[in-house]
Amino acid sequence: MARTASLSGFPEWLPEERLVELHVLDTLRRTFELHGFSSIETRAVETVGQLLRKGEIDKEVYGLSRLQDDEDSAAKFDPHALALHFDLTVPFARYVVENAGYLAFPFRRYQIQKVWRGERPQEGRAREFTQADIDVVGDGELPFRYDVEIALVIAEALNALPIPDFLLRINNRKLAEGFYTGIGLTDTAGVLRSIDKLEKVGPAKVAELLKEELGATDDQAQAALKLAGIRTQDTSFVAQVRALGVTNELLEEGLNELEQVIAAAVLHAPGRVVADLSIARGLDYYTGTVVETVLVGHEQLGSICSGGRYDALASKGNRKFPGVGLSIGVTRLVSRILSQDLAKASRSVPTAVLVTLNNDESWGAAQDVAAKLRSRGIATEVAAKAEKFGKQIKFADRRGIPFVWFTDDDGKHQVKDIRTGEQYDADPDAWTPSEEDLHVRVTAAR
Repeated sequence: MARTASLSGFPEWLPEERLVELHVLDTLRRTFELHGFSSIETRAVETVGQLLRKGEIDKEVYGLSRLQDDEDSAAKFDPHALALHFDLTVPFARYVVENAGYLAFPFRRYQIQKVWRGERPQEGRAREFTQADIDVVGDGELPFRYDVEIALVIAEALNALPIPDFLLRINNRKLAEGFYTGIGLTDTAGVLRSIDKLEKVGPAKVAELLKEELGATDDQAQAALKLAGIRTQDTSFVAQVRALGVTNELLEEGLNELEQVIAAAVLHAPGRVVADLSIARGLDYYTGTVVETVLVGHEQLGSICSGGRYDALASKGNRKFPGVGLSIGVTRLVSRILSQDLAKASRSVPTAVLVTLNNDESWGAAQDVAAKLRSRGIATEVAAKAEKFGKQIKFADRRGIPFVWFTDDDGKHQVKDIRTGEQYDADPDAWTPSEEDLHVRVTAAR
């Protein structure tokens, strides 16, 4: 089980917990690279003006200043002041604009980095955490097929992890905005922000917000809630939306796009994707497909993967770089895996073999044995002290090292599996453990 961090909101992992996190990261990286996504890294620091270009997120940003700076200075309100990035999408947009001359479009990238947000720490929400993003960005235009592909790649990546069943809940902002416009609610961004609170405050409170803050009539509020109540595992949502009797060109465009995503998902990721017309995403830069992902049975954790289409986040003069991407909350996911014992590492350290010492003079020979084992990819340590063999074996056991290597004064080698007690002759130039013992394995709990 994951420990409680001594500094709230800044989690740290024990070695065996870190092995689980590394397994998650390696699995995601392999999946992303199999689909042709290139890895990049952007700086941790952006200007305040860059970070706050889109969306009402100013309260989440950690400003950056030197300790000797005056805390009462107005620097934090200066758009040129520096702050830690709160996600990877906004910095990526800046990266694309600045490096457009060096990139081949459509540009496929994945990025795994730490981010920081000034949120109240609670389960699933930390102040420092790791995200894993994939995006495809085009130059001038980006075919809609990438919205479909991104969803399928993420479904494949999550399916490879030791986690419970999950659902990608997908909507389309064009569909929602067209519908709201069609019923006479012109502040579509405001309606989306209210609908985004539906799961937190419930439909009655959302209706109240729509009427009090946006001037909606009772009929308009109820129509917006009816749309948000539509959820299907196939394309039948199209008929349900049309049955509401609202006509709008943007609505039809969104319906068509969402229908394509869901139709492809039914074929390639059955049971993993639903059309959920309550999904809004709070950030203003999303313009089409929007996605949130939950673990089935762990919905209270919130979304473990979210994102969507953005057509105007990155631009340079008249040149625009539309994109679509999704972000996995790695720390949120790993925290739940650990706290619920959903998966465990086969051992607590990478080391497979501890080479013992007969005496202090045998250290050099032990290092030679270790070097031979390491040359074949076997993680090996040499004992620190020439203690009694019983103590050296106990040290290996405490560390979770499965094998102990012995070399007697005549140069004869033996290896002992301390889990079973079996001990047998071994050649350091040829011996290797079984495949399952060679590397740490992380498996889902049964």
